[in-house]
Amino acid sequence: MTTPPSGPTAQAAPDVDPVRAPANRWLVLAIVALAQLTVVLDGTIVNIALPQAQLELGMSDGDRSWVVTLYALTFGALLLLGGRIADFWGRKRSFLVGMGGFALASALGGIATSGETLLLARGLQGAFAALLAPAALAILSVTFPGGRDRVRAFAVYGTIAGGGAAVGLLLGGVLTEYFSWHWCLLVNVPIAVVAIAVGIPVLRESRAEGSTRYDVPGAVLVSLGLASVVYGFSRAEAGWVRLDTLGFLALGVVLLALFLLVEARSAHPLLPLRIITDSARAGAYLSSIAVGAALLGALLYLTLYFQIVLGMSPLVSGLASLPMTAAIIVCAGVVSRLLPKVGPRILMTVGPLIAATGLLLLSRITVGGSYALEVLPAQLLLGIGLAFIFVPLQNVALLGIAPRDSGVASAAVTATQQIGGSIGTAVFTALYTVGAGAGTAEGAAGGLQSLVDGYSVVFLAAAVALALASPLSWFMIRVARNEFSTSSEAAHLG
Repeated sequence: MTTPPSGPTAQAAPDVDPVRAPANRWLVLAIVALAQLTVVLDGTIVNIALPQAQLELGMSDGDRSWVVTLYALTFGALLLLGGRIADFWGRKRSFLVGMGGFALASALGGIATSGETLLLARGLQGAFAALLAPAALAILSVTFPGGRDRVRAFAVYGTIAGGGAAVGLLLGGVLTEYFSWHWCLLVNVPIAVVAIAVGIPVLRESRAEGSTRYDVPGAVLVSLGLASVVYGFSRAEAGWVRLDTLGFLALGVVLLALFLLVEARSAHPLLPLRIITDSARAGAYLSSIAVGAALLGALLYLTLYFQIVLGMSPLVSGLASLPMTAAIIVCAGVVSRLLPKVGPRILMTVGPLIAATGLLLLSRITVGGSYALEVLPAQLLLGIGLAFIFVPLQNVALLGIAPRDSGVASAAVTATQQIGGSIGTAVFTALYTVGAGAGTAEGAAGGLQSLVDGYSVVFLAAAVALALASPLSWFMIRVARNEFSTSSEAAHLG
């Protein structure tokens, strides 16, 4: 189909100064990339710190799981509202407040002397991240409204989205091994200071034109609905047939269904349904859910394999995870040059199959396996496939979005990844438990084999989840390749 003249190129003028933007746009990209790296790092870097933090603060296993759950809960629940606040209140202002709040919450967690303080800090981190993440992506979208520069900018952003988690494992390993778990949170403070100091003079303010009335009923329904879904999936780790698991998942589905009904009738919707009903964008969002779930499962259980089965330290484990990130970085540049020539459809169809092949290879790991033979080739394939996905995905998800909706559309992209991660955590944990079986009672060797069996099931399931993104992309993402060729072309889907 054809996007009307209200697309990003046609309406860029109110949001982006055409004179100044070209001069500082790459510095804007650097600031946005730094913010995105902070948000992505926070998930895996804290996972590395948890064992030390639990021991020092005297936290129970239940409290430890809440350190992860609270962040995901507040982040996922408030994302769409945060995106709309960025649109209406101002993206630069929202970015700076989100970055500053995230830094303060990180500092609170870094100096925590009790489990309660750490949990409070994690909840605040998630809330401010829900404002920061969509504001950052919206700034990127309006700064690069079209053409090859937009492709390059989103290639950088996609590289960080795909590889930042592995960098978090490495940085978390270094900080935990040579300093303390506190620095896994405190490290966000200097990063935020740099981003804010550079962002104040460099970032240009942009906001939605026209009516800025908030859709309060929609905001309440979607926040409660997403929170219920995320929490329900987090409880599924303890069992799928539990009353709280099924109850919160069902409640979340009902609330989200009511949210869609409200949005269809609202004169000022929080999430205009045209954003998610476009075939290409819907395909990108569905692919994002699958990739988010698979990537989380792959990194989490690969780290466990490194540390528990192969006996690597946190630092060595982080180093062992880097080849995937390196493959993403190298291939992102290649993919950004291919995108204007072949379009996103082929890339996003082939990419999941390449990444799924890497996960299939990982499913063949053994207790005494060789990293160079069993893991390294799989990581490289996984990284190559993810680069094929992430670079075009961000572009397609925000292509044809009017500037006034860029914040909430950006939030929708992040929300799909967050929901995908929650689904992946729950499903893969349940599958791991089934795959591991009762072998842990068979002595050390039997126990390790049981763990490996469980990991293999997870990698196989993640491969299936990624492979599903391939037909979704082929049938739903039909975007002309000339969308990404020159910045002067009007955006259109077809």
